[in-house]
Amino acid sequence: MIHKFRFGNPLNTEAVVENYPVEEGKIPCIEVKKGEKISFKMTKGRPVYGLGEQVRGINKRGWIYTSDCTDDPNHREDTHSLYAAHNFLIFAEKKPFGIFLDNPGKVTFDLGYTQQDTAEITMDNWDMDLYYIDGKDLKDIVHQFRRMIGRSYIPPKWAFGFGQSRWGYKSEEDIREVERRYRELDIPLDSIYLDIDYMERFKDFTLNDETFPNFPEFVKEMQEKHIHLVPIIDAGVKIEEGYPVYEEGVEKGYFCKDEEGKDFVAAVWPGRVHFPDMLNPEARRWFGLKYKFLLEQGIDGFWNDMNEPAIFYSEKRLEKVFDELETFRGKNQDLMTHFHFKDLVLGLANNPEDYRSFYHNFNGERTPVRHDKVHNLYGYNMTRAAGEAFEELEPDKRILMFSRSSYIGMHRYGGIWQGDNLSWWSHLLLNIKMMPSLNMCGFLYTGADLGGFGADTTEDLVLRWMQFGLFTPLMRNHSALGTREQELYQFSNSKACGNMIKIRYSLLPYLYSEYMKAALRDEMMFRPLAFDYPEDSFADQVEDQLMVGDSIMVAPVHEQNAAGRYVYLPEDMMLVTMRTPEDYDVRVMEKGHHYVPAAMEELIFFIRKNHVIPVAKSARSVADMDFEHLDLLGYVTDKAAYELYDDDGNSKDYENPKHFTEVIVCSNGNISQNGKLKKAFGKFNGIR
Repeated sequence: MIHKFRFGNPLNTEAVVENYPVEEGKIPCIEVKKGEKISFKMTKGRPVYGLGEQVRGINKRGWIYTSDCTDDPNHREDTHSLYAAHNFLIFAEKKPFGIFLDNPGKVTFDLGYTQQDTAEITMDNWDMDLYYIDGKDLKDIVHQFRRMIGRSYIPPKWAFGFGQSRWGYKSEEDIREVERRYRELDIPLDSIYLDIDYMERFKDFTLNDETFPNFPEFVKEMQEKHIHLVPIIDAGVKIEEGYPVYEEGVEKGYFCKDEEGKDFVAAVWPGRVHFPDMLNPEARRWFGLKYKFLLEQGIDGFWNDMNEPAIFYSEKRLEKVFDELETFRGKNQDLMTHFHFKDLVLGLANNPEDYRSFYHNFNGERTPVRHDKVHNLYGYNMTRAAGEAFEELEPDKRILMFSRSSYIGMHRYGGIWQGDNLSWWSHLLLNIKMMPSLNMCGFLYTGADLGGFGADTTEDLVLRWMQFGLFTPLMRNHSALGTREQELYQFSNSKACGNMIKIRYSLLPYLYSEYMKAALRDEMMFRPLAFDYPEDSFADQVEDQLMVGDSIMVAPVHEQNAAGRYVYLPEDMMLVTMRTPEDYDVRVMEKGHHYVPAAMEELIFFIRKNHVIPVAKSARSVADMDFEHLDLLGYVTDKAAYELYDDDGNSKDYENPKHFTEVIVCSNGNISQNGKLKKAFGKFNGIR
C-alpha cells in the first residue's frame, strides 16, 4: 500500500503518474524532525536497496549518498553524487518498506555512515511529497512503486543490438571504416554513434557540411547496411548571431535567466551558451521539435548529454576568477596560497554558486524558480522534450533515446547510460551492482560504456566487460578522445570479443522478451539474489551475481587475470560455459558454494532448474535475425514453462495478445506452445 505525505508547498515534478490522497499524521517506521532530518533505526545486518545510479554496492548501507546530478567522470568509492538523482529506497527489514522523496533539490542519504545502524536523510529544501510503500516482499514494493511512476520506456528492437561509439569519429569516412572493419570480421553491429564532431562547431541541430557533405544520403547508405546512426544532442545552445536555434530562443524568451532577468551565460563545448528552460512547457516543446531536423534526414536514435547541466564556467564567475588571479602576480605562493590559486581555476566547472545564479519559468507560471531548487529535473525534462516531440512527430514509430542525467520520471521517455566511467575493473563491478538499483527506479534500458570511457583500456578488460554487457539492454562500446582506441577489431582477441557479440544476438529472443515483460508489468529485469530467494540467509551477501529475467543467473568475472571465480548457487542450477553460440558445455551444479573455471574467451552463466531460454541463430544485425525459428536451452527435470514475448520491434501495440505465447518443455524433450504468438521450435539443448 502507498501512503503520501506532504511537506510545505512542493513543486509538481510529474515523477508520479498516479493520484494519491495526502495523509496526515505520523509516517510509519520513520522519525521526522521537520526542517532537520528524517531518520530510521536500521536492524543490524538488514540491507538497504535502491538509489538507482550511485556508487558502491547493491546494499547501500555504510556510506553517504547525495542526489545532486553531477558531471564527475573520475568517480571513485569516495564519490557522493553521480549523474542522476533517484530518491527511492527500500529498507529490507523483517517487514520491509520503501520510501520515495519527490524532492528535485539536493538530498543527502546517510545510511549508517555517521552512526552504523542509523539512516538519516537531510535536504536543502523541505518542500516535497514523501511516499511510504509497504508490501508483502521486496519485489511487491518495487512493483507498487513502478506502477506509481509509470511505464518504463520501450526502445526499438534494433537498439538491443551492439553499438560502437567513440568521441573522435569526425567524418563519413571514419564511420565507413568502423562499419567495414566490423563486417570484415563478421562481428554483428547495429549502430554507430556520432559524438559532438558531426556538428558544425558543436552547435545542436547542425551538421558539419565539410565532413558530412550529404548527410541524408549517408544515413540511407548506412541503413542499407543495417547500421543506425545515433547522434548526440547537448544541453547548451551556442551564442552566435545567425544561428537559428539561438536567435529563436532569445526572441521567444526560452532560455534560463540570471538574477537580472537576462539570458544566463555559461560555457560548454561550443564556448558561451544559453541553457533552454526545459522546465517551461512552451520552451520544452520548442526544443523537442528541433529533433525534427535530424529525424527528417533519416535518424531514428539519439543520446542526450551534458544535461545535468554540466557547466565549464559561467561568464560572471570567470570574470571574478580572472580578477582574483591577477592579485597573485609577482607574489610568493606559499602552501595555502598555492592551493587557493589552484582551487580558483579547478572550481570554475560545475560550481554550486553558478547553479544558484539562474532561474526557470517553472511550468510556465511566470514565477522564477532558482535552479538549485530544481537542479535534478533538468536532464529529465530535456529527455522529456525529445520524447514528447517524438510522440508528435513519429507517433507510430519507436525512436531510440537515452540520456546521461536523469530523475525518476524520466524513465518514461528514455533510458540512460551510466555516465562517463573509466577503464577500471572497479567500474565493471560498479556496472554490475548498479543494474538492479536502476531497474528498481524504472530505468530498464541502461548499460555502461563497455571497456570504459576514460583512461586506456586493456584487451582483457574489454573482453570481460563484454561478457557482462552482452546481457544489458544497452550494449555500447564507447571511449574518449585521446584514449586507447577500443573498437573490437583493434585487439588481438577480436575473435573472442566477436564471439561474445554473437552470443548476445543468439540470446536476443530471451533478452528482448524479458525486457518487454518487465516494462509492461512494472517489474525488474535485473534483480539481486535476495529478491528471488528471500528465505536464503546468504543471498543478500552476494553482490556480484544477478538474476536476469525469469531463467538466468549471471556471475561475471570482474577481476584481472582471473581464470574463474567463486559462485554461490541458491538452488541447483545448470552451468553454461559458452565460447560461441554453437560451442558450449553444460553441467548441473548443486546448491552451495563453488569455484567455477572461466577461461578468458569463455562466458559463464546459469539456468535455473526447470527453466528454459529461447535462442536464435546469430546474424550480423537485428534486421538479419530469424526470430521465427528458435531453439531452446535449459535444465528440465520435470516440466518447464516459458512465457515468450515478441513483436515487430517498431510498432507500439505492446499488449496485443498476438505477441505472447507459453512454451512448454517436458522432461522427455517434447515442446508445445499455448498462445497466439507462434514460433517454429527446433531442438531442445541442455539437460533433462
